Amino acid sequence: MALRFDGRVVVITGAGGGLGKAYALEFAARGAKVVVNDLGGSGTGQGASTKAADVVVEEIKAAGGEAVANYNSVEDGDKIIETAITTFGKVDVLINNAGILRDVSFTKMTDQDWDLITAVHLRGAFKCTKAAWPHMVSNKFGRIITVTSAAGIYGNFGQVNYSMAKSGLLGFTKSLALEGAKKNIFTNSIAPLAASRLTETVMPKEMLAKMGPEFVVPLAVYLCHESSTSNGDIIEAGAGWFQKIRVERAKGAFLEQCTPEQLKENWAAVVDFSKDTQHPASMAEHPILSGPSARL
Repeated sequence: MALRFDGRVVVITGAGGGLGKAYALEFAARGAKVVVNDLGGSGTGQGASTKAADVVVEEIKAAGGEAVANYNSVEDGDKIIETAITTFGKVDVLINNAGILRDVSFTKMTDQDWDLITAVHLRGAFKCTKAAWPHMVSNKFGRIITVTSAAGIYGNFGQVNYSMAKSGLLGFTKSLALEGAKKNIFTNSIAPLAASRLTETVMPKEMLAKMGPEFVVPLAVYLCHESSTSNGDIIEAGAGWFQKIRVERAKGAFLEQCTPEQLKENWAAVVDFSKDTQHPASMAEHPILSGPSARL
């Protein structure tokens, strides 16, 4: 049975191109009313234009769908959500897709390189989600997507600012998932590997040719559907592969009277992942709280 979104209102930031546009077109094709947000700036966060969002809205309407454009920065997330409420009366789904890059080695990184990335990826996700949250609570339904990155999970040379922001979104996602669970508001994070104006600067063309956004879109559609119970998950997606990421903890070593010298002697056990590893899903599963050597 097709996953439909008839009667649902979907807000997508950065939907004027790339993955955001692909999301908007697919959700609209499945019956959703879509708010197409895009500031229309460059991939490094400069300038603004209404054209990007307008083109996507026109394409959706030409195919018989419903959509409205919004041109605000994600830092003005309340205005983006206001567009959804004013036009369609509610918001059911929020995809925090907007992003920019300011790639540079840490030695050469400026305050502006850091601050712009933080403003768009972190503050933007916060402002949009904060504005949508009370409406979702009131409606007892919400699906929120954040967009992390391999850079945020594993780190990447020349992307300290971007990696920081994308890693921060993981904590944002996990905590929102806990707060929203009983309210039927589920939050998940997608780590896409897809061709876009951002990835074209860091990945070879022959690889990008096999990584169209159409390989990521199904994941967003499923996670945002009312039938999905996924919450707090981090899923990598690209070129047909879908893989959940989770935390793994080594068995470690308990040193009751610990000194730096003792720690050095037991370091091999601290970092040993060869056996008896754990996959904790919450802070409560830390051995200091729940294990045989619990201290608190």
